[in-house]
This record gives sequence, structure tokens and C-alpha cells, in this order.
Amino acid sequence: MGHHVVDRDKLLGRIRRIAGQIAAVERQLLDDADCSATLQLVASVRGAVGGLMEELIESHVREHVAQPGLSDTARAAAAEELLAIIRRYGK
Repeated sequence: MGHHVVDRDKLLGRIRRIAGQIAAVERQLLDDADCSATLQLVASVRGAVGGLMEELIESHVREHVAQPGLSDTARAAAAEELLAIIRRYGK
């Protein structure tokens, strides 16, 4: 998916924030922090990963499914690829 090059800095910023959140969960567990605070943090990580996934899906659809110049074969292959990823993500 080379088209992400344009959004690379934005995506990397999101990923770094998620990595920071994961590190915070690790610290919470190491410090025997309050259970509810740790659960809240894990919920926010899940939301952040979901937001990243939505952004990547949108980009994929725009570049590989909705582009007017794509052949029907390329469009169908990209759609099937995306559906497989969504199925895997939903598990």
C-alpha cells in the first residue's frame, strides 16, 4: 500500500501514541495499579487501534476499490483482500 506515503507522518504519530498507551498499560501492571484504571487504559488502546484501522481501511478503499481507473479484476481483488482483513480483525 504505497499510497500511505502521503499520510505517513500522521499514521506514525498515531502508532507512536498507541505505543505510548501500551507502555502505560505495562507500567500499570508492573506497579499493581488500580484495576479500573488499567481497564480504562486498555479500553482507550482498543479505541485508538480501532481508529487507526478505520483510517487504513478508508485509505485502502479510496486507493484500491473506489479509484475510477481500476480494472474490475483489480477492484474485486482489493475488495476481497479488504474483506479478509476485516474478518480477521473482527475475531
